[in-house]
Amino acid sequence: MTHEKMILAVIAMDGGRVAGGAPIFICQTKEEMERVAANLEAILDGIAHELAEGLLVIVKH
Repeated sequence: MTHEKMILAVIAMDGGRVAGGAPIFICQTKEEMERVAANLEAILDGIAHELAEGLLVIVKH
C-alpha cells in the first residue's frame, strides 16, 4: 500500500500551536527546525513546506 498526498510530520517552535495525528517535532530554534526538516525529508521521502513562521510540515505529494 502506498500513501499519496498526506502530511507525514509537523515541525514547530511552539508546541501550543499544533495538534493532530501526524508526528510532531518541537524545536528551539529556526536552525534546529531546518536541520530536523532536512533529515525528515530524506528519511520519509517527503517535501518540507513552511506554513507560517516557526511551523513546517513534511508532506508526500
